[in-house]
Amino acid sequence: MEKIQIYDTTLRDGAQAEGISFSTEDKLDIASKLDLFGIDYIEGGWPSSNPKDSSFFDSAKNSRFTHAKLTAFGSTRRVGLACSNDPSIKSIAESGVKCASIFGKSWDFHVTDALRISLDENLEIVADSISFLKNRGMEVLFCAEHFFDGYLHSPDYALSVLEAAESAGADWLVLCDTNGGTLPSAVEDITAIVVEQFRTPVGIHAHNDADLAVANTLAAVSAGASMVQGTINGIGERCGNANLCSIIPNLELKMGLKTNIPDLSQLTAISKFVSETANMTVGRKLPYVGTSAFAHKGGIHVSAVLKDSRTYEHIDPSIVGNERRILISELSGNSSLKAKLGELGIDLDDEDGKRILQRIKDMESQGYQFEGAEASFELLIRRMKDGLRPPFRVEGFRIFVDVTEANVSSEASIKVFDVSGMMEHTAANGNGPVNALDRAVRKALERFYPNLKDVKLVDYKVRVIDGKEATGAKVRVLMRNTDGFDSWTTIGVSTNVIEASLSALLDSLEYKLLKSKEATAN
Repeated sequence: MEKIQIYDTTLRDGAQAEGISFSTEDKLDIASKLDLFGIDYIEGGWPSSNPKDSSFFDSAKNSRFTHAKLTAFGSTRRVGLACSNDPSIKSIAESGVKCASIFGKSWDFHVTDALRISLDENLEIVADSISFLKNRGMEVLFCAEHFFDGYLHSPDYALSVLEAAESAGADWLVLCDTNGGTLPSAVEDITAIVVEQFRTPVGIHAHNDADLAVANTLAAVSAGASMVQGTINGIGERCGNANLCSIIPNLELKMGLKTNIPDLSQLTAISKFVSETANMTVGRKLPYVGTSAFAHKGGIHVSAVLKDSRTYEHIDPSIVGNERRILISELSGNSSLKAKLGELGIDLDDEDGKRILQRIKDMESQGYQFEGAEASFELLIRRMKDGLRPPFRVEGFRIFVDVTEANVSSEASIKVFDVSGMMEHTAANGNGPVNALDRAVRKALERFYPNLKDVKLVDYKVRVIDGKEATGAKVRVLMRNTDGFDSWTTIGVSTNVIEASLSALLDSLEYKLLKSKEATAN
């Protein structure tokens, strides 16, 4: 069997996801990464739908793709318009790319009730649109919208739409599960019928409304489809699109099929890049690429994985560029702790292990959770095992809140001592008490430790541990900082959100100083 073609629609279908808005520069950056990754087709957008997509295609004319075919998306011509006068068709033809992807109705219900035209007229529209683009030298993918719903309602008509597309010269017939509600068994059976009946190669475009997009895609491939369409991380409208970060490794590692992806170990990196560009967090639970995909928490699991990874891992995580993570919690045993400390280069005897495990369990019962705050975990271990002492001490702080008709502002005053006993007493303003305290602490410590100026807060989360306690409940604060090269997360827990925030902040700054000291020593 020939290699399966990978068609990425992150820049178009993915951009329709709630909360995502790519700039032209974002789209160019993502397209470049996808091309280097080995994606065969990159759907850049719908040229006539908005100025941003038009700008992307104008800018992309100056870009050179080493492998991928940049594709323009749009609909078949409008009812009553000739293709030469149709804005969507014209914009595709004038987009400067050699490949077009156009969708048309294949469900008779949509033809009669949405377009309100005859079934024969819809066939003419499909054929006219494809012929127009083919006559201009373009490769054309025809996306049969709602194909599986259409086939289940009226198989003869759904197939007649594909016949019209093939007769007009379509290079691909892409079967779309647009509403995302078809079961894999139906997708496989229907795709097999299409593959047998048509000479034109078949693709699959699945949505995830029933959480079956990946399964439906693989079912279609099993039935003979040779192109898969989807998005990085499965982003897309409603519940998303088929997730290429799951589909690609499933094709290669599970089904033994080939794609044009030269290095599968770049999969996790491309997943993170798209998420960061979209200003969204990579789903921790995403298969293959999520941070939890190869994370182990239970002591029995950890012990078994360390003996042979096949016990609880279906692949070696490095194959897709991910890594194994050992999580420490109240469920951990000695094997988990030793494995985790081995990652940190810390030796541990049994007595130390028992003492540290008990301490962790006691702290987790109070609301701490170290699996998401590994910097605080390392500091805890080094304090207990090596007697690590902070290189500074906070003597005390005061916070003032000023309320006026115009706004509410805060001021924090703090006293900090370094290891030699020198004191810095300073204050800072902020738009809230935590912000003011954060600024005051950094301002004070930067006098003693100038390299702390590089530390920037990139994420701050507050979680109420037990809402039944209302405003007196304990809160858990997670704080993520970066120095521009590395990033780390710390935790603080208290019934006072300011105290919890201060604890996480001080851990974060201490961790930076610890790592700077280790780097200097090496």
